[in-house]
Formats: sequence, C-alpha cells, structure tokens
Amino acid sequence: MNIHHRDRRKIDPSRGALLGDNTPNDADRVEIGPTRLALAEWQAAGLVLPDLPRMRHYRWQRLVDHVVARDCAGLLVFDPLNIRYATDSTNMQLWNAHNPFRAVLVCADGHMVIWDYRNAPFLSGFNPLVREVRAGADLFYFDRGDGLEVAARRFAAEVVDLLAAHAPGNRRLAVDKPMLHGLRALEAAGLTVLPGEELTEKARSVKGPDEIRAMRCAVHACEAAMAEMEHFARSEVPRGEVSENDIWAELHAGNIRRGGEWIETRLLTSGPRTNPWFQECGPRIVSEGEILAFDTDLVGAYGICVDISRTWWIGEMPARPDMIDAMRHAHEHIMTNMQMLRPGVSIEDLSRNTHVLRPEFQSLKYGCLMHGVGLCDEWPLVAYPDHMVPGAFDYPLEAGMVLCVEALVSPEGGDFSIKLEDQVLITEDGFENLTPYPFDPRLMGG
Repeated sequence: MNIHHRDRRKIDPSRGALLGDNTPNDADRVEIGPTRLALAEWQAAGLVLPDLPRMRHYRWQRLVDHVVARDCAGLLVFDPLNIRYATDSTNMQLWNAHNPFRAVLVCADGHMVIWDYRNAPFLSGFNPLVREVRAGADLFYFDRGDGLEVAARRFAAEVVDLLAAHAPGNRRLAVDKPMLHGLRALEAAGLTVLPGEELTEKARSVKGPDEIRAMRCAVHACEAAMAEMEHFARSEVPRGEVSENDIWAELHAGNIRRGGEWIETRLLTSGPRTNPWFQECGPRIVSEGEILAFDTDLVGAYGICVDISRTWWIGEMPARPDMIDAMRHAHEHIMTNMQMLRPGVSIEDLSRNTHVLRPEFQSLKYGCLMHGVGLCDEWPLVAYPDHMVPGAFDYPLEAGMVLCVEALVSPEGGDFSIKLEDQVLITEDGFENLTPYPFDPRLMGG
C-alpha cells in the first residue's frame, strides 16, 4: 500500500527564497505549480527548469506583437486556455470552459485587464503584467438570467472605454470565443470584431525557450505517471478484477501528485474495445493476453499538455503475429513521418509526402497525421492527403513549434487497434523527439 504523508511545511527547507523556476518558495501561495515530488524527480533527471516570470513575459509579448501586426486595438479572450496563456492564472478551468465567467483584454500598447469571478480578484496577483482586475464577464444565462443583455452592454462599454484609452481611434477588436449576447453587444458598441482564435493559435504555436523547458518537465512528469500506470497494469491484471478505470486512475493520480491539472479525454481501452478507436475508458475487466492502448491527453505540470500514446501487450504469453505486424507498421509510420520535420517545410507537403498506411488500415486511420501542442492540442493540424483542404494550412513549420506525430493502425472489423503518438520539437536544424518512453518490446517482436 502506498502511504502519502502530508507535508505541512510552508517552505521547502532544501531551497532558498525562490524555487528553481524563479517563483516563491511558499506552499501557501495562490499561484499553482509543481510539487516537491516533481521538483525532486526533475533535479535527479538533470532538467533545467523554466523561468516562469520570463515565460509569462514571452507569451504576453507574443500576443501584443500579433495584435499590432493585425492592426487591432486589442485582443479579447474568453477561452480559459487563452487566458492561461496570457496571464498564467487559473480559476476552475473545466467549469470555466462551459460557464465562461472570465475574460482578458490585451491592448495594443500591452495594457492587460482580466475580468474574474467577483469573489476571486486575487488569483492573478502574482503576475505584474495583469494591470487591472475587474468582474462582469459572466455572460451566460445560468448566471445572468433575463438580465443577460444588460450585463453584456455593460461589459462591452468597459471594453470600448479601455480601447479608447490604450488604442485611441482604433475600433478593431480580435475576439476568440464570445457568447452570443457578448458578441452582439460588442458590435452594437461600434467595434469591428475579428476572429481572435486565428491570432491566439498562431501566437501560441511557437514556443519560447522557457516554454520548452516547461514542456520537458511536463513530459518527464507524465512519463513517470505512465510508468506507475504500466507497473500497476502488469502487476495487478494477473490477479484479476482490474478494470480499465482502475488502470486509468493511476495516470490521473500520478499527474495530480506532480502538480498536473487534468486529463482532457478518457481514451484508454482494452482488448476488443480498442477497435474501433475512440471508445472511452470504462468498467471492463482487463485480462492477460490482451492489448491495452491509451492516449494521455494530459494537462500536466505548468499547464502544459503532454499528448502521447502507447499500446501495451498485457501478459507473459506471446502477442499474436498480426498484432506485432500492426505495431511495427504503426511505429514505422510515425518514425518515417518524423523524419520530414524541420523548419521551412510546408504543412501541406507533410500531408502529400506521408508514409502511406497499408490498405487494410486506411478506413479507420486517425483523424490527422500530426497536430500542434502546447497548453492543449493546438494549431496546426496536418491532415492525411485524402482529408486535406488546399489552402487551409498553407504555412511552413517554424523552429519552436511542437507537433504530436500520430498513428492509429486499426484493421476494419478487427478485434484490436494500435495507437502510438510522440511529441516532437521543431529545432533550428531539424527535430527532437521529446518523448523517450519505450515502445512495448512484446509488440515490437523483440
């Protein structure tokens, strides 16, 4: 039995006034961050921690530069992950995702305002880039009822006044995901509303040095939790009565213990439930002599997404030859496609030049070849050639982008699937695979 003792000390006595990520060594602080377990594991692994104040400044500057480049007066965001990117502050992230009560305005001159829950104005206090804290962006019916239209007009008037003060004469506002009443109120106030999601996705797509350090840490923490999950599955399944949910819970627990935040999907299945893919984790009891496949989709330490997939063979008996063949084909798919990655390569050319899956795996192949990743799955998406829309992603790769390289090898009408995915950094002269977690040698035929 694992026993976790609660550490009641306010500071880590092994460190000074600041932690290695240049944040206060104070367990009572409002600002969330990694745990002592994660910090100790990263130190043992020789990882360099991000400088969080410097990372926040980089992100803020990216947004300001993109606002100015589009001749906008400002950027108004409601998406909780765009708010996290702009401010590095959190507030009930998942609840906020379907009850949008927060907003952030980034003006062309850099002035940044957050509208937060009225009882929690302190949650961004650690970040001096947030110059004002207000309330009143909760423009959804549950909270406002039939007073929603009035609240929306009041909120829009505040935005207009701020833009007049910080970008005088400019009425162009980029907005990411407004509620309907909010959008109508902004337009009625005389603003020209432009698609802010295009701005934020492109700003977020190129990671700075500290974001990459944060991602290395998040990947390490995720893989430590994966190892705990794998050990649990391999040791407990032979004893019987271990469900998919039991195994999946180990990844959640390991993520939270290290300061991670949540997991976006429930993509872990076993045996015949792996085909077709996208069934969700459930109560099925896992047996020896079966495939277990999963996709982490994990928002981990520092709010960084780690989106990697592995497929394991559970049991000591040999895996079936057709499973080994599919596993090798999936591995060849992602490793061959990875070799195309370097700055300047056209996203459309990645689609055109992909490694081609065999005919029996075409109909159930994954929804994309690759996709960006940062705080979550992000722009760009690299489509398979038969799903490519010409012009939709006509851009070159840049150093600092991070792409998840995907493979789903799933025989139509079969009783298993192989799901593999690695997270890959585009470097100045090529790529670096950030995810060293091994592929199951039982399925690789080793």
